Amino acid sequence: MNRIPALFSLIALVFLFSCVNNQSQKIVSEKIEEIRSQVAPDKRVAIWELNFENGVLSGKTDQIEGFEQLIQELEEMDISFENQVIKLPHADLEGKTRALVTISVANIRSQPKHSAELATQALMGTPLTVLEKEDSWYRVQTPDDYISWVDAAGIKLMTEAELESWYRSAKVVFTDFSGFVWADESQTERISDLVAGDILNLTEETNTSYLVQLPDGRAGIIEKSKATPWEEWIASRETSPEKLIATAKEMMGAPYLWGGTSIKGIDCSGFTKTIFYLNGQIIPRDASQQVNEGNEVDVDKNWNKLEVGDLLFFGQKATDDIKERVVHVGMWIGNNQFIHSRGRVRISSFDPESPLYDEYELNRYLRTKRIINTPSENVLSVSTLIQN
Repeated sequence: MNRIPALFSLIALVFLFSCVNNQSQKIVSEKIEEIRSQVAPDKRVAIWELNFENGVLSGKTDQIEGFEQLIQELEEMDISFENQVIKLPHADLEGKTRALVTISVANIRSQPKHSAELATQALMGTPLTVLEKEDSWYRVQTPDDYISWVDAAGIKLMTEAELESWYRSAKVVFTDFSGFVWADESQTERISDLVAGDILNLTEETNTSYLVQLPDGRAGIIEKSKATPWEEWIASRETSPEKLIATAKEMMGAPYLWGGTSIKGIDCSGFTKTIFYLNGQIIPRDASQQVNEGNEVDVDKNWNKLEVGDLLFFGQKATDDIKERVVHVGMWIGNNQFIHSRGRVRISSFDPESPLYDEYELNRYLRTKRIINTPSENVLSVSTLIQN
């Protein structure tokens, strides 16, 4: 008979423990979300993959200050937990936390596999921050802060010191929209293909050629007429109306590719990003990020307010039940026209009398933003790529 009270006591203790555990679970989960909203509101540019279950705090993050804040606050609340969180960059990288793209255009995917969605691309010579490795894939962050996965075959891992040495070497920028590195002047053997914006080391020059070295050590030549020394190229970059229109029109007809950022295939925001990059500015990757930069110019379809180089955003308007959803972007080129990548790079018009009239985009127009000559936290100079 004496066992019954003991059994009830045990049940009560189990129930109490369960209640305390559930309460801790709720408190910690809310705290994780609270700090996430502060330090990693956009998972495309920050990693905050934390979880708390059965007293174990696990996951990964590259937001170290935010994570340390979380730990401090949990300790101050006297919440017991086992810390199994992995801080990125991962210690297994052994200091090889930087990399350079070694192919003309590297595909960067949403997951570490070739069948995953193409998230973005990076050009040869682009410096990357390396966060972790999974099989033959590396999770990397591009200069515009975009985070995703790249195949090891497309990059060369480096330490900070090795990258600094690369920064100090002479370089050239390939300026034609497509071309090749050749083994020698005979141009019979290709070393690599190239696209506009690719960066290579300059080792020597002749009257007609640059002798170059790719980031992975391969060497060859490129025609002088198709490349420019880095310092000269940087000094000549400007986001003037004439330069922006000329760059955009040179890409006319390029095929649409979700995640693409080069002449090989390009999506809508990759197109606007590439136009600005080739004229000296690094802007955020996606349309839904680009819309947060610069100054608002128009929301009422008053085209007289627009200037060449303004970015037009399209999508779903906000209602009482849903937020505004930005899904497309193009660049204003004047005369009631804008250029954008939809199916292919094309010019569309808002003039109903024009053969280029685009009623579809007109009906989903949201707003226009001006980035040119407008200070913006996430718009950088291309010169920041090479930190001499």
